[in-house]
Amino acid sequence: MKIEVLGTGCAKCKKLEKEVYNTLAEMDVAADVTKVQDIKKIMDYKVMLTPALVINGKVKSSGGVPKAQDLKKYIQEEM
Repeated sequence: MKIEVLGTGCAKCKKLEKEVYNTLAEMDVAADVTKVQDIKKIMDYKVMLTPALVINGKVKSSGGVPKAQDLKKYIQEEM
């Protein structure tokens, strides 16, 4: 599973990245997590608001940090 956290480094972007790692550990799921800060790469996903969460190439959320239960749901959908 490939997970990308899109964002330029704001507090919410950092929080989302931390929450992704915490959720993966809690679920005991292995994933390749990458932080994407390049504006061009972010725009390739047609994301206008960050932070955004991309799992296996699919944008799952943008513009905020999803709740823990939503993060789990997004990860389960892509397993």
